[in-house]
Amino acid sequence: MISLRPRQQYPRKRSVQRKNLRIATMEGVPAVMFQTLLGGQFLTGFLLYLGASSSELGFVLAITTFVNIAQLFAAFLIQRLKSRKWTLVWFVACHRILWGATGLIPFLFPKPYWVAAFIVLYTLAFMFNTVGGILWNSLISDIVPARVRGRYFGIRNTMLNALGTLVMYAGGIILDHEPGGKGFLILYIIVWICIAANIAMFFMYPDMPFERSSESKFVPMMKKPLKDSAFLKATLFLGGFLFLQNLVVPLYSYVMLQLLHINYQTLSLLNVAQTVFMMGSFYIWGNLNARYSNRRLLFWTLPIIALSCLMWGLLSVLPMFLVLALAHVIFGIGVGGFNQLAFNFMIGDTPKRERPMYMAMYAAITGVAAFFGPLIGGSAHELIQHWPVWTQVYGMQLVVGVAMIVVTVTMGRRILRDS
Repeated sequence: MISLRPRQQYPRKRSVQRKNLRIATMEGVPAVMFQTLLGGQFLTGFLLYLGASSSELGFVLAITTFVNIAQLFAAFLIQRLKSRKWTLVWFVACHRILWGATGLIPFLFPKPYWVAAFIVLYTLAFMFNTVGGILWNSLISDIVPARVRGRYFGIRNTMLNALGTLVMYAGGIILDHEPGGKGFLILYIIVWICIAANIAMFFMYPDMPFERSSESKFVPMMKKPLKDSAFLKATLFLGGFLFLQNLVVPLYSYVMLQLLHINYQTLSLLNVAQTVFMMGSFYIWGNLNARYSNRRLLFWTLPIIALSCLMWGLLSVLPMFLVLALAHVIFGIGVGGFNQLAFNFMIGDTPKRERPMYMAMYAAITGVAAFFGPLIGGSAHELIQHWPVWTQVYGMQLVVGVAMIVVTVTMGRRILRDS
C-alpha cells in the first residue's frame, strides 16, 4: 500500500498543474484583447485625438517604464504578504479600471484638459500595474514548473499573440470606418467588457506557497542582486540597449500616422505582420533555448533589432509599404526573442529565494533607461520638425541603428557571454 501512494499522488499533482496552466492561459485572453486595443497604434491614435503633441506622446509612452522603480519596494513588501493572489487581484483590478477609465475623459473633462487628465489616469494605472507585475511574475514562476517553462510560455505567447493580431486588425477596421470619437468609443466598450472578464479570471488563480528571502530588511535584500556582478552587468547593458531602442521604436506609430499619413487599417496590417513573425519566432527561440543559454541567445537578438531600425533608411530608394513591412517583420523576430529570453533570464538565471528582488532590480534599471528613450525621442522630433522630412521619417532610426550595432559588437559580446 505504501509503495502505491506516490503513484496515486503523481497524476493528481499533474492534473492540478495542468488546471493552473489552463487558468493562466485563459486569463491572458481578455488581457491581450484590452491591452491591444489600449496600446500601440491605438494609444498613439487616441492621444492624437485628445490633442497630444509628440513630446507629450513620448512622455506617456515613457511613464510605464519609469514607474517600474516601485517594484523594488514591492519586492520587499511581498515578503510580508500572507496571500500573493489576493494582493495581486487588488492591484490588477485598480490598474485595469483606471486604464479603462481613460475612455471616459471626453465625457468628463473640458477639451483643454483631455491630455492632462489622460496622463494622470494613465500614470496612476501603471503605478498599480508595476506592483501587480512583480506579483504576477513571482506567482507565475511558481505556477509553471521549471521543466516546462520554456515550452509553456512559447505556446502561451504564440496563442495570445495570434489573438492579438486579429484584435489589432479588427480595431484598425473599426477606426477607419468610424473615425474620431465614435470609433474610440466602440473600442472602449469592448475594452470594458474584457477588463471585467480579466479581473474575474484572476479570482481563479491558485495561491501558491511562497519561498521567502533569507533577508528581512530592505537594504540587505536590495544588495543581493547588486552584488551579483554577472547579473548586474547584463542588466545595465540591456538597459542601455533598451534606451537606444526606445528613442525611436515607440514613436513608429506617430511617424506613420502623422508624417507618412498611413491609415489605421494599413498600420494594423503592418503590426499584424510584426506579431505573426514574432509568434513564429517564439517557437524557434524556444527550441534554441533548449541548446543555448539565455545570455547567448539574448545577444543574438540585439543585431536583429538593430537591423530593423536600419531598414527604415531604405525608404529613400524602395517602395514605402515594402520597407515598412520588412522593418516590422525583422523587429518582430528580434523583439519576440528578446522579450521571451529576458523573461527566462529573470526567472531562470536567478536564485529562487531572491527572485522577486532580482526581477524588481531588472525592471527598475531597464525601466529608467527605457523611460528616457521615448521622452528624449519625442522631444527630438519636436526639435527637428523644421528639418528636411527624411530626417524626421528615418534619419533618427539610422543613427540609432548604427549605435545599437556598435554597442552590441563592443560591449554585448563581452557582457552576455556564458558564465
